[in-house]
Amino acid sequence: MTAPNTSHRHPEVCCHTPCATQTGAIAYTIATLVNNRDQYDEMVLSFCEGGFAEGDCEFLYIDNTGNDQVCAYRGLNAMLNAARGRQVILCHQDVHLLADGRINLDTALDDLETLDPDWALAGNAGGIAPGRLALRITDPHGADQHVGKLPARVMSLDENFIVVRANARLGFSRNLSGFHFYGADICLNADIMGWNAYVVDFHLAHLSGGNKNHTFNDMESAFRAKWSRALTPRWMQTTCALMRLTGDKVGQIASQVTTRPYKKISRLMATDGGWNKPAPSAAIQKKSR
Repeated sequence: MTAPNTSHRHPEVCCHTPCATQTGAIAYTIATLVNNRDQYDEMVLSFCEGGFAEGDCEFLYIDNTGNDQVCAYRGLNAMLNAARGRQVILCHQDVHLLADGRINLDTALDDLETLDPDWALAGNAGGIAPGRLALRITDPHGADQHVGKLPARVMSLDENFIVVRANARLGFSRNLSGFHFYGADICLNADIMGWNAYVVDFHLAHLSGGNKNHTFNDMESAFRAKWSRALTPRWMQTTCALMRLTGDKVGQIASQVTTRPYKKISRLMATDGGWNKPAPSAAIQKKSR
């Protein structure tokens, strides 16, 4: 089977409102990439039956039923930009709500707001630390899984179900593509911006257990390369400061020591392009007298 082409088509966001006509402010946007319309329709029905049938919910999707597909990074960014909801649920087409419905999600997010006003992402599965996961899901790996004390702060979220706080203005990396690791990507972007991610107690079913094919391995390499570059220790020169940025504590101390002489040198050296400090303007000279 030929791999889908994800390089050219502009994301076209479609609105699907099977439950009710929206009136006033939108509380939830449910956004999905769709390549199986039957699965999507079943997912939407389960959300409507679970309480997302009010006039303050909207359903957005991108039609990926053809071979020329929009990748998750570009497609979900497009739907985040188009979403009107205070909370944007990014979910797979093959998730089904079970006993937990909108009231349960409302409660979980309200509790999260009380616990941490800086939350921006919430999901049902993710990674806490090396070898440690937080889970609240039914999938082919097991029914009614509940791992860890929830809510649990995590460094990554599984892509099957992610709630994005709209006013956090988060998105996915522009220089990555494909259908893997975007949950980890948006969590890293959130962390850099000062927001936090959590797994909460909201139980649903995901019909797929994941697909680690050759594209998964390729995407893992691309993800590792991008974020290794992005998090590389570096010098940061601004118009008024020179800083050494590194996450290593020893490196932070060393940078504070080495920065001082560099700052003195940088004030004396001409910058790129032969820039020289201009003479004060006539108005400034007159004012200084």
